[in-house]
Amino acid sequence: MITRAGWAFGGAGIVLLMAGWRADYPELVVLGLAALLALVLAAAWMLYRADVTAVREIQPLRVQEGETARGVLTLTNRSRRRSPPLLAAERIGRLSVSIPLPSLPPQGRHTASYPLPTNKRGVYTVGPLSIGHSDPLRLMRISTDYATKAQLTVYPRLHVVAGLPSGRSQDAEGPTSSSAPRGGIAFHSLREYEPGDDPRLIHAKASAKTGVLMVRHNVVPHEPRLMVVLDTSAAPYEGDTFEDAVRVAASLAIAAVDSGNPLQMRTTAGDIVVVDRTRDRSAVLDLLAVVQPADDDPGLSALLSIEASADWGSLGVVTGQPAPAQRAAVTKVSSRFQMVSVAQLGEKFGRRSAPLDGALVVNVTDSEHFAAAWNSLVRR
Repeated sequence: MITRAGWAFGGAGIVLLMAGWRADYPELVVLGLAALLALVLAAAWMLYRADVTAVREIQPLRVQEGETARGVLTLTNRSRRRSPPLLAAERIGRLSVSIPLPSLPPQGRHTASYPLPTNKRGVYTVGPLSIGHSDPLRLMRISTDYATKAQLTVYPRLHVVAGLPSGRSQDAEGPTSSSAPRGGIAFHSLREYEPGDDPRLIHAKASAKTGVLMVRHNVVPHEPRLMVVLDTSAAPYEGDTFEDAVRVAASLAIAAVDSGNPLQMRTTAGDIVVVDRTRDRSAVLDLLAVVQPADDDPGLSALLSIEASADWGSLGVVTGQPAPAQRAAVTKVSSRFQMVSVAQLGEKFGRRSAPLDGALVVNVTDSEHFAAAWNSLVRR
């Protein structure tokens, strides 16, 4: 395959050859012939093909924005002769990374690592991988495509933030429910014995009365149930403000997950991820790695269709600079929650947000300013 430099050499050679012949200028003829001879030699160089195998790995497969992710390419020369110096090209989304590789002796092996771009969240296809070589003047190049592909997931950057205030604290003598996790000290009801139950929980009187072995069903009384809603409509955002909103939503959601609280992570487009009393971050971060704003998204008005019972402690809404009619939807649903907090991103002039009935509003420029303002407000 002729490269751009090769086309330039060929064109220059023909022009010089014709100009020298017409002007009877031998020096130009020699230069033209030299350029064309270089192309011929480059074509002969291409006959020297490499016989190599390539194995590529991505380490790690999931990172946060700005963290290091690398491709690790292991090349083995299967030929009985030395391979030429090679050049690998790796595609990551719309970008391409070039990896120079040295000449390898027969049966030789070389491992090269190269950085992958992680400056923006998203899910990126890595590959296909192309490995080839060119002549010393880079006039021609041949390559072999390897169909191997991998997926690199770049999560939004997280800030260390205080969790959403739940509106009420856990109470050992407070209300209980059958869905509450077992193992607490609050009595909820009696139930039949199950293998593995603590014998100390056996209720002798109830067992004697029913003829069935009964145990006390103790649970954790009340634990905060948290909901984080990300506004995924396009209207409230300008520039990179949506990316800051995603970072804030991720930070609040992960703070809830890490504390072991039941969490619903929602978008106004209708995406829902439920994390119920585990510390598994992956589902939340997988959603927020791919979410994008849309013009046809209903925005904060989607809050009106969210059902919430009295068990819900706190609602955290993350948005940009929405219109007053959209902000009003927060007030309309505030009675369904013990606490409502609103994070508004993209404030250009450092102004405080207009008050919003039933909600605590933090209006800041970007995600870093939110983390500082939020922590000073909630932790004091």
